[in-house]
Amino acid sequence: MFENILVPTDGSDCAQAAVGYAADLARRYDAKVHALCVVDSRTLENAPQYDQIKKEREEVAERTCNDISVSGVTVEQAVRTDVPHKAILRYTAEQDIDLVVMGTHGRTGVERYLLGSVTEKVVRLSDVPVLTVKAEDDGGVTYPYTDILVPTDGSEGAEAAIAPAIDIARTYDARIHALTVIDTMALGADVRSGAILDTLEESAQSAVETIEEQATRASVSAVETTIAHGNPYRGIRSYAENHDIDLIVMGTHGRSGIERYLLGSVAEKTVRTSPAPVMTVRRGGNQ
Repeated sequence: MFENILVPTDGSDCAQAAVGYAADLARRYDAKVHALCVVDSRTLENAPQYDQIKKEREEVAERTCNDISVSGVTVEQAVRTDVPHKAILRYTAEQDIDLVVMGTHGRTGVERYLLGSVTEKVVRLSDVPVLTVKAEDDGGVTYPYTDILVPTDGSEGAEAAIAPAIDIARTYDARIHALTVIDTMALGADVRSGAILDTLEESAQSAVETIEEQATRASVSAVETTIAHGNPYRGIRSYAENHDIDLIVMGTHGRSGIERYLLGSVAEKTVRTSPAPVMTVRRGGNQ
């Protein structure tokens, strides 16, 4: 599934954490890692400054490549000058990248709820899956994966994540957790126990069974299905914490109209606050 993995890096601790995840996946999939540093074209004012910044970025890319190559993974370095998220997306298209692995901000103070702007834009606009990880001092690495969570609401957007999740589970011999959280808060007290709730629970059961059936056909070693009630993203986060989830794989909205610029709010909040790395998969993207 993954042959070319892109890890954008700026030398920060958070970016460095992403390097480890990219290298581990590359070893498992016998993939090439591309280490990309971007010189932000918006900050350049004169040629001497550009030369210095470009040299620094080349050094970061080289150090990253050295770190990755020690593990026996094939690696290629690149430096581009552009608006960072545009450079990442353009490189992804040009080099047939299958997966982007990026760091996010940490979880101290207000940063717990914020994505770096570059990461946020890549997650929203990427045609390929994006794995977002936090700095290693924010809980330690979670690979090799043993428990993978796939949240679903049964929509086509959510189902886009099933195939990548199953493929990773088979590769790592991991357990799949299929979870649907019924948003009872949005129903209103008068209908929570009525026909509407019954219909939602039937749909939820169908959604998790779809994942279970596909995982079983793919010979995934273990599958668990759960239906919960409450706030969806809080339910996902709580499940991840309570079940020692190593990786969350979930779908996002498509790119038609305004949805091109918006993640489903549940996916966005999960990426921002999850204790585990999150792989977002866009429906219709390259998988």
